[in-house]
Amino acid sequence: MKFNEYVTLGRSGLRVSPLSLGTMTFGTEWGWGNEESAARAIFQKYLEAGGNFVDTADGYTNGKSEEMVGKFIREAKARDRVVLATKFTFNAEPGNPNAGGNGRKNIYRALEGSLRRLQTDYVDLYWLHAWDTITPVEEVLASLDTLVHSGKVRHLGLSDVPAWYLARAQTLAEQQGREKIIALQLEYSLVERNIEREHIPAAQELAMAVCPWSPLAGGFLSGKYKREGKTGAPQGRIEIQQEQGTTIFERTTERNWGILGVLLGVAKEMGKPAAQVALNWVATQPGVTSTIIGATKIPQLESNLASLDFVIPSELRGRLDEASKIEPVHPYVFFGPSLQARIRGDVVVHPWSRANT
Repeated sequence: MKFNEYVTLGRSGLRVSPLSLGTMTFGTEWGWGNEESAARAIFQKYLEAGGNFVDTADGYTNGKSEEMVGKFIREAKARDRVVLATKFTFNAEPGNPNAGGNGRKNIYRALEGSLRRLQTDYVDLYWLHAWDTITPVEEVLASLDTLVHSGKVRHLGLSDVPAWYLARAQTLAEQQGREKIIALQLEYSLVERNIEREHIPAAQELAMAVCPWSPLAGGFLSGKYKREGKTGAPQGRIEIQQEQGTTIFERTTERNWGILGVLLGVAKEMGKPAAQVALNWVATQPGVTSTIIGATKIPQLESNLASLDFVIPSELRGRLDEASKIEPVHPYVFFGPSLQARIRGDVVVHPWSRANT
């Protein structure tokens, strides 16, 4: 695929490709990922395809990811072309509580380190990597606003935060005249759809782009995993994380095996790889702007880039939706058609946005 269409990131003038390159696999410090030469080839192939949105973080592979990304951008003389995003939050010095979190001291420390590793004097998008549960949102907004006005950061994003937090942050930014949040980065896939409850509606209401991470659930939806074990010899990310005791990303549940089975059936009917179908489903969901893809091999990247070259037929998409639907729970059951009909007196009421389009 060659990108010839781009989309603005939230309510901003920043244009990005619909698939962004995630670089968590740049470096082998975590037991999986790529050496520099393989990472460079993937980076170059992505740029050749017209991709322009590159995502990294200060903590990815202990800083090696940022170092590689900075080196590759400089080699390609592509700084003005690349929309460069990085993140802060995770601790860089165990035992030092101010070397992590979202307080002003750590934000400034983290950004200076990222700029040095990335060999640049600014980043296009600076993500808060995760809610730290402690720092007042007012301090976070004031700190980030200062960085935008200093020229070291162009735009702001939030990753892995509660929906109430992002709503409060954006409301305060609007009220106080501070730089607003233009994007959210959240996990989203056929096996992880919980952001549909509040995050996506909040993003649509507050003019934020949604950039899903792990659209293939760490490789689980690629089709290479079976109940009796992964096909092929090389150990993958899921196995390594399981050995390390990282249960936060548990994939091999009974529910997920059921979703995978439906995905494989749909992919077979379409004559497409399961990974492409799973990526296409995420990238074309309401509210999604640019989906983060990762790769450890060129053929894998090429397959991912081709995931937007087709349309999932409505009947087959319905199967995927039904198999992966999230459980209706309180208070969301009140927002469904049956109870809303009672609220509206059994008449049809169109929202303002629909009535005026």
